[in-house]
Amino acid sequence: MSEGRRGRPGSAALIAKVRKVALALPGASEKLSHGEPTFFAGGKCFFTVDNDHHGSGHVAIWCKAEPGVQSGLVDAEPRHFFVPPYVGKQGWVGVRLDSGLDWAKVAALVERAWREVAPKKLLADGAPSPPRRAAPARRRARG
Repeated sequence: MSEGRRGRPGSAALIAKVRKVALALPGASEKLSHGEPTFFAGGKCFFTVDNDHHGSGHVAIWCKAEPGVQSGLVDAEPRHFFVPPYVGKQGWVGVRLDSGLDWAKVAALVERAWREVAPKKLLADGAPSPPRRAAPARRRARG
């Protein structure tokens, strides 16, 4: 359900916050799908809102994820992450917005979901780069 209808208390502020994150990404757009705000890039969905959808009892997003991400997140932090209905079997991950999860982590997951569907042109047109791990420093051999 969208924030304009019934939903969890405080959901409007949480949805507004995740909307701001999503719409800051190049080419991102929003429209209602199944009564919930849903976000697209290049015509493909990268996440949808779950505002007590079918009585779920939470405010969350269901976002596209790379293979293996869903199980890693759900196993490590089930308070914040879950396997969503319908799209969970395709590897999408449910991210609770009302569980106290750090918003930097929410924003990173939204961006990663966007990267999964964004056309190459959008990725090349100044989109933020994904975080990279620093390579270990190499020691020079003395000799």
